Amino acid sequence: MPKRARNARDLDQLPYAHRLVAFDGELDREGDHEFAHFDGDVFTDLDGGGSAFTSSAFSAVTFTAGRYRRARFDDVWLHSVRVVGTDFAESAWMDAEFTACVLAGIEAFGTGMRRVAFHNCKFDSVNLRQTKLREVSFVDCLLRDVDLAGATLTDATFPGSTLERIRLDNATLTRVDLRGAAAVDIASGVAALSGATIDHAQLLDLAPALAQHLGLTVKDQ
Repeated sequence: MPKRARNARDLDQLPYAHRLVAFDGELDREGDHEFAHFDGDVFTDLDGGGSAFTSSAFSAVTFTAGRYRRARFDDVWLHSVRVVGTDFAESAWMDAEFTACVLAGIEAFGTGMRRVAFHNCKFDSVNLRQTKLREVSFVDCLLRDVDLAGATLTDATFPGSTLERIRLDNATLTRVDLRGAAAVDIASGVAALSGATIDHAQLLDLAPALAQHLGLTVKDQ
């Protein structure tokens, strides 16, 4: 079985928690935010492209629409954050932790993520085409209609997560462990699973899609 990601942390467990300062202002293009605590803020249709967020926390924040292309997030913590219809394309995430977050209708193609953990999060219609995900874990999450076409996934795990109608066309999977996922439903690109590890029960669930990909006709006498 895959190794589960470490348990989600509370705000006061962050090593930089004592240095956080409440954010009071607006997000601007190419802004630099360090040790900022965004608490209950609502950001609607803003342009924060190229901004940097370092050792910062987001509590119950809402992002609606808006553009944050090429923004950088390093060592950030997000809890109960809601992101709807927002553009995070080509952003970079390292050492980030998401807990109980909702991400819907997001453009995040070309994004890079390394050492990122998602706990109890919901993804709905998220565009992750051409992303590079390395050491990313999805723990007890729901991923519905997520597009990973052309993406590169390395050392990714999905313990307890449900994958529905996932697109993997031309994706590259290396040491991706799907064992322990509650459900694995691939809408297209099933051939990309050649770089993944699954269990026997998942193999049975995926058998129809694999047979269709191979051109097999399955008939009972």
